[in-house]
Amino acid sequence: MPSSTTTTRTVRIIPLQHPAATTSSSSSSSSSPFPFSLWLSNLRRMTWLEWIEFFFPCCRWIRTYKWKEYFQVDLMAGITVGVMLVPQSMSYAKLAGLQPIYGLYSGFVPIFVYALFGSSRQLAVGPVALVSLLVSNVLSGVADPSTELYTELAVLLALMVGILECIMGLLRLGWLIRFISHSVISGFTTASAIVIGLSQVKYFLGYNIDKSSKIIPLVKSIIAGADKFSWPPFVMGSVTLAILLVMKHLGKSRKHLRFLRAAGPLTAVVLGTVFVNIFHPSSISLVGDIPQGLPHFSVPRAFEYAESLIPTAFLITGVAMLESVGIAKALAAKNGYELDSNQELFGLGVSNVLGSFFSAYPTTGSFSRSAVNHESGARSGISGIVSAIIMTCALMFLTPLFEYIPQCTLAAIVISAVIGLVDYDVAIFLWRVDKKDFLLWTITSTTTLFLGIEIGVIVGVGASLAFVIHESANPHIAILGRLPGTTVYRNVKQYPEAYTYNGIVIVRVDAPIYFANTSYIKDRLREYEVAVDTSTRRGPEVERIYFVILEMAPVTYIDSSAVQALKDLYQEYKLRDIQIAISNPSPEVLLTLSKSGLVELIGKEWYFVRVHDAVQVCLQHVQSLKEGSNISQSSHALSEDKPSLYERLLKQTGENLAISDLESGNGRPPLSMDKDPHLEPLLSKEH
Repeated sequence: MPSSTTTTRTVRIIPLQHPAATTSSSSSSSSSPFPFSLWLSNLRRMTWLEWIEFFFPCCRWIRTYKWKEYFQVDLMAGITVGVMLVPQSMSYAKLAGLQPIYGLYSGFVPIFVYALFGSSRQLAVGPVALVSLLVSNVLSGVADPSTELYTELAVLLALMVGILECIMGLLRLGWLIRFISHSVISGFTTASAIVIGLSQVKYFLGYNIDKSSKIIPLVKSIIAGADKFSWPPFVMGSVTLAILLVMKHLGKSRKHLRFLRAAGPLTAVVLGTVFVNIFHPSSISLVGDIPQGLPHFSVPRAFEYAESLIPTAFLITGVAMLESVGIAKALAAKNGYELDSNQELFGLGVSNVLGSFFSAYPTTGSFSRSAVNHESGARSGISGIVSAIIMTCALMFLTPLFEYIPQCTLAAIVISAVIGLVDYDVAIFLWRVDKKDFLLWTITSTTTLFLGIEIGVIVGVGASLAFVIHESANPHIAILGRLPGTTVYRNVKQYPEAYTYNGIVIVRVDAPIYFANTSYIKDRLREYEVAVDTSTRRGPEVERIYFVILEMAPVTYIDSSAVQALKDLYQEYKLRDIQIAISNPSPEVLLTLSKSGLVELIGKEWYFVRVHDAVQVCLQHVQSLKEGSNISQSSHALSEDKPSLYERLLKQTGENLAISDLESGNGRPPLSMDKDPHLEPLLSKEH
């Protein structure tokens, strides 16, 4: 082979800044990313005006409110929602096992309070179907719905829910909602809607059925009482339900008929009341006498039952977080303002606490009324105040008229409202997109239907958390390869054209490294060391892996267990003559590694800013090791012991090759760096 003189280009490495004497200051700055600590520091910097807005979020929109532009639309939106709220609140009170008057009370004080303390400008607060079902399901096992104790427990539950919401809001625990997936929420609401609908069928059939939150007892009870079936309430309820569904459909599908959606419940009540007053059918049950006037101030009683209501209070609080905060955030995004979920939770809590002193049972944000409020053009809490004024007028002047409302009409209002909660479209979408989420949806809906609401929520949330833990404990790990013609390294499975280098494995961990996933990561690294795809590898031909490069850019956090795992892995690799290199760690991760002594253990020279820098250094060492191995074999070394990686690095001999030749896999110097344009140098030729 002809000899030639080749100038070896200098490998240019971007230096990595290691923590030095500034560790303490860096530690203090990096040890405060906790949300609660940041929240406290923000509180200390708040001005008096910001404090007022903190406790009374309504001040934010009051300061910028344009009366001439906004008041008319707020007035119309408030009237629309108020007209919808009056019959719905009575219907939901019946669903909760309470007298209709308590539904009206629950749509009175909480709305006024929320307008002051709530941060959403479009959320419509009041009784909702899902919370009403939870109240009925729990309290019916403690007291008879016809007794005064039942009502006292419902009011006490409102106080407990409000206190829990306030505490969670003040402690900034709104982030807990992130651990419950949309598929769990959809499955739970779908099953609950079916149970709610079946529980209201008794007003259509004309006979009582067993009260239960499970579908099998409800169906059995409906079938068992079939001989008591009555035609008049069935016909009237079915006609009313058809009218409601038609008006809702027209209101949604045609903009100029949008008012029909909100006017549906009132229309049903008016038609039902007129029919009863004209024909006086004896087989159709009526609402009966409703007290006239505003609720009086009274302190909730029956505190001896508070301990047994704690699980239900947590459950209702969770539903409020899922339903209200989710709706409020969506509406805030559509209307161009920011919403703090913790402050929203606090506002809901205050409205429930103060509402409980005026005979209200637990309330939260309503999806249907909030949607109507938004579609009607509501711009501020003024619309909520207008709705509360309409409820005030209803309590003071209209309750004598409510006496003749048919029960089947109120049941039709409930059924028409919960039909929209049946998310079969979501199930079809999940089946197409993500089978895992579809499984979550199926588990949650099935357990809720057959085992009850409480168990359904526990199983659904538990399954959701189990999936989160599984994904966290088994993070995605990728082998990286270099994209041809670039210095970019990407997942070889995603980019088949990417190639790797002999003797080097580049691994990227796409998650924080902590105690739960260290074993999984170590197992995967051992697998990659043994079984690596050789079809797209370049560089000097070597028999095994000498270097493992860990790309740590996606690793945002590393704990002490992970540090110890890396130390153990380093020792294992050292015994097998394998060197670890770390690429692009974040400042927080690098500080943790430095404090633990892992930087000194591995060596600062093996920490790099880029994967490309690490590859260059490792590739040169691989070539040196290959040459050292060849010389050792040809000269029959006197020592029988195989030299270690570090000894061979110190004893490296032979002619250094150009980086581009190492990449091509040629074991001898190229004749000219410029004669083969297809070779891809790791760095440009400029020094």
